[in-house]
Amino acid sequence: MTTPPPSPGTPNPRILERVWIFVRDGMPSVGRYRRYLVALAGPLAVVWGITFAYLLFAPDRYDSRMTLILPGTGVGGSINLESIGQATTTTASAFSSPSLSPTENYKRLLTSDIVLRDAARRAGEDEGAFPAPSIKLIDQTNLIEIQMPAGSPERARERMQALEAAFSGALENLRKGEAEARENADAERIAELEAKVDEAQKALLDFQGETGLVSLDQFAGRVTALDQLKASERDRRVQLAESRAGAGRLASTLDISLAQARMAMRLKADPEFRDLLTRYAATAGQRTATGATLGDAHATMEELSVEQDALRAALGRRGAMVTGASGEAVLSFADLAVSDTRERLFASLTEREAGGAGHGAALAELRRQIAAKTDTSQRQVEQASRLASLT
Repeated sequence: MTTPPPSPGTPNPRILERVWIFVRDGMPSVGRYRRYLVALAGPLAVVWGITFAYLLFAPDRYDSRMTLILPGTGVGGSINLESIGQATTTTASAFSSPSLSPTENYKRLLTSDIVLRDAARRAGEDEGAFPAPSIKLIDQTNLIEIQMPAGSPERARERMQALEAAFSGALENLRKGEAEARENADAERIAELEAKVDEAQKALLDFQGETGLVSLDQFAGRVTALDQLKASERDRRVQLAESRAGAGRLASTLDISLAQARMAMRLKADPEFRDLLTRYAATAGQRTATGATLGDAHATMEELSVEQDALRAALGRRGAMVTGASGEAVLSFADLAVSDTRERLFASLTEREAGGAGHGAALAELRRQIAAKTDTSQRQVEQASRLASLT
């Protein structure tokens, strides 16, 4: 006999049968349930008792959190001083060193006894009862997370503020100590530099007082003066050669020596000699004219001859007195009666000769000064080198 299939929504008889078998044969007996409850009641009571006791008697805890961020760049400064130079200072950040962990240093400082005791005093608590903060370092950053516990929110905040103030005070003390150490080192260095500057200045003043060389510009001026002397010496040599050549050319043209030209000019400049020369020339001309019609034995010719001889003797005496030469030399001089043109040429010859003498004297003095400065030039170079090293 075939069992008809169940209609939709009706439970399968086989399933119901299986459930009934499980309930009838698989469920423990009621006595076994009682034993289970007795075995588990004790541990459950202890666990729940502890839980309720903790909830009832454990004190409340509140945490105050703070995050510190450390700077990663340093500071620097630069100053320019005219005629002195440039000074540059750079302070690298202590938190940018790859070989040190500044966050770890700050962590150690935050949990140090000095900071905790100071924070306890600032918070008005016992130093031994002040809790250590919980610190967490954030990897790959300069951040430090700080957590401070307390029994109330206000107390947690006060403790965190006290810890922050104590930490800042410790940092300030460390910075002051470092600044004082640097300042002392800088002061010692400055004192050392001042001593060296004073020593160098004293050596410079002693050198300047000993040599008279005050600056390198003064040495350059001395070198320039020597060059100017040499240039002047060259100019004087040219002028001397020009004067001598001109005087020689005039003397050759006039067929007269310089001494004779000077003698002629002196005689020409003496009024008495010129008067005697004029009378002598007139008498000589008259005698020549008279001698054309009268003989030498004539009385007039004899008078003129006597007068001419007397004037000639007077010319010799006056010329000797004016020039210092002998009377015969004066009378034998061919240029007694120089013309105005020849007189000007004589004057030019004399001037050129005098100019040549002046150029010669100036040239000698220039050569003397050049020789003196050349002898000391090597010593001046050494002095300038030493002055440069002192300055």
